Formats: sequence, C-alpha cells, structure tokens
Amino acid sequence: MEFIEKTFRLQAHGTTVRREVVAGMTTFAAMAYILVVNPSILADGTGMDEAGLVTVTALAAAIGCFLMAAMTNLPMALAPGMGINAYFSLVVVDAMGVPWQAALGLVFWNGIVFFLLSITGVRRQIITALPPAIRIGTQCGIGFFIAFIGLQHSGIITSSPATLVTSGELVEPAPLLTLIGLLAMAILTLKRVPGSILLTILAVTLVGLWVSTGSGTLTPHTDAIVSLPAPIGQTFLALDFFYLFREPETAIPVVVTLLLVDMFDTLGTLVGLGRQAGLMNERGEMPKMSRALTADATATVAGTLLGTSTTTTYIESATGIEAGGKTGLTPVVVGLCFLLSLFFSPLITIIPEAATAPALIFVGILMASGLREIDFGDPGESVPAILTVLLIPLTFSISHGIFVGLILYVVMALLLGRRERLSVGACVMAAIFVLFLVWQR
Repeated sequence: MEFIEKTFRLQAHGTTVRREVVAGMTTFAAMAYILVVNPSILADGTGMDEAGLVTVTALAAAIGCFLMAAMTNLPMALAPGMGINAYFSLVVVDAMGVPWQAALGLVFWNGIVFFLLSITGVRRQIITALPPAIRIGTQCGIGFFIAFIGLQHSGIITSSPATLVTSGELVEPAPLLTLIGLLAMAILTLKRVPGSILLTILAVTLVGLWVSTGSGTLTPHTDAIVSLPAPIGQTFLALDFFYLFREPETAIPVVVTLLLVDMFDTLGTLVGLGRQAGLMNERGEMPKMSRALTADATATVAGTLLGTSTTTTYIESATGIEAGGKTGLTPVVVGLCFLLSLFFSPLITIIPEAATAPALIFVGILMASGLREIDFGDPGESVPAILTVLLIPLTFSISHGIFVGLILYVVMALLLGRRERLSVGACVMAAIFVLFLVWQR
C-alpha cells in the first residue's frame, strides 16, 4: 500500500485505492467491446488472423494504459482506436491494395512523427492555440458522441434510409434494460453510492442472463470461463518498415492522413477528458499534456510491433473519471483487466451492450454540461462551438469536428474584425485544415 501511495500520490489527489480500482474496472467494462470489435474489423479487410488479433488488442491496450500511468499519472486508458482501424483495414488495405504488413509500417512511421512532435512540444503548442470556444465544443461534442454510441449500441436508435437515424423498438429487451440501467445509474449517482456505474453494468449483465431475445438470452450463457490466449506469431514484428520509401506516392498521403486524424482525435479526447476531470489550469491548459501525447504516440509504435493499427486514448475513460478515478492507478487497473481478459475472454465477452450503453449515455450527458460555458449571445463564439459539437457525433470523427469548427471560428473572427482573438497558431492550423479537407476530396 505504501508503494502504491508513493507511486500515485493518492492522498494528494483526494482518492483511495478502492476508488481507483472501481474506476479502472468501470473504464474496462466500457472498453471491453474493443476485444471483439477491433479483431473483427482488422481481420475483415486484411485477412489477418482474428484469434491472434484478440491477443494483440489486449496486449496493445495494456501497454498503452501502463505507459499513460507511468508517464502522466492521469486516469486515462488507451486501446487500438475505433474508426482509424476501419480506415486502416477497409480503405488502406482493402480498397487501396496496400499489404497489411506495409500498412502497419505506415502506422509505425505515423507514430514516430507523432512522438517527435510530442517531445518537442509542438503538439502542446497546437492545443494551446485552439480558441476556448473550440475546446468547449470539443468536450461537449465528445459527450454527445459517447451518448450517441450508447444509444446506437443499445438499439434505442437505429439506422433509417429516410431519416438516417430513427427510434428503435423501445419495448424490446435491450433498449428497455438500457433505459432502466440509465435510470438506476443516475439515481445511484445522486445518492452518492460508490461504484454506481460499475454496479449498474454488473446488475444489467446478470439480469440479462434471464431475459430472452429472439436468438437466446440478452447476456449469452457460456460453458467456458477460462481460455488460453491465441498466439500472435503471424503479426508480431511483421510490419514492413521500408514500404514508405519504396512507394512514397501511395504511402505519404496515408501517413499524413493517419497523422492528422490521430493527432486531433487524441488532442480532442485529452481536452474533453481533462475538462471533465477538472485538470485544466486557469489558462485552459492541461498539465502533463506533452507527456500524455508522448505516451499515446509510444503506445501506437508498440501496437504496430505487435500487429494492430493506431493505439489511442479512449473517450470511454470518461466513465472511470466519473466513477472517481483521479490518478494513473486507474489505467493500471484497466491494463491489468486487459491482461486478465486474455485468460477470461469467454466471461468478458458476454457483457451485453445493453449493460455498457447506460454508462456511455450517462457520462456523455455529464460531459455535455459544458454547453453552459458557451456565450450564446455572441455568434462569433457560439456558432463555431455548436458546429463542433454537432459535427463530432454526426461525422463520427473528433478531428473533423475540430477542423470545421476552427476554420469557421477563424473566418468569422477575421470578418468581424476580431483579430485580437486569434493566435498565429490558430490561423496556421485553419489554413492547414482547409488544404487537408480539399486534398481529401
């Protein structure tokens, strides 16, 4: 206990071992889906061994979590990123025809550049150049993004060819249990019950064992509890480091795309989580930002050596922060859970989406409370901020929300004669974003 206290300074942060453990388990419960989804996405487009990718995903997540804990002592967890894995698998490998070994090499070089930008402080300067309205919009947009994912996973909202999204069958087991879980979570939180989010996830999972659906029970029954990890020999150190130099015409655009999306997804996530956790100083900056970015970049490099696409900070960390996580002990617990999942994957993977969806919806709503900080009486501030809020969930991209929001903010400030509100960094980034969006057409 003395070692833990000395390492993570729990008392100084006003937390306890128990609270950090609960926070870590809560975060892991919200992130555990990546053990199923990431291998499936990568295998579908690349032909990589799906069983081995489960092991790779867990190891990459654990390494990323341990790096974040060791380098920052912040309560943020990492794992192979959603969205960027689809780009890697379905666009770079499947559509463009780049071999998956070469694609891993391109992610590796993206991580190296990301690392260099982090240790030189360039990325910290980028985040401080973002206007406050865009930072607030990013936090709230991530909140709506998280809530939208929860609503979608639970079946409360579904796709529609006419209106894009529409209401699901709310009286079906999954949506109904999600709403009941959300109600229970909110009440338990108001009553200040410790571990309210994790308790709700476990309760819904247990109830789901007796709730029938068309294909069985909501929480699937499993005969096995323990299993051995699948080998990773196919992907370990299989990346092609030199594809970038052999095929620069194809490789360089991919690396640039990976870098910009990775950078601003990570920056946006860290800003949103930092604001939620109360880590921002009076200048709107998050201490240890450079270290957090360096940990993120290092995790990406490590992940490519194992055989997965970009590893990044997860927005689901918000669930653990809301559960009381304040130090690096939280991601350490998450990392240990990922390692244990290698042996208990049959048990971990039965957690239904109806159990984790209430946590995503609830935490997303809490993060969206930053809307009250937007100056709605000033369209020069509110319009770019709200556009950022809307675009992040509607485009499923934190980076694109930031891109468009910042471009609009700079243009409006220039047209309104408010040049004093703009930094050189904000103007330069807006110009780069315009070029990037045009180039992507």
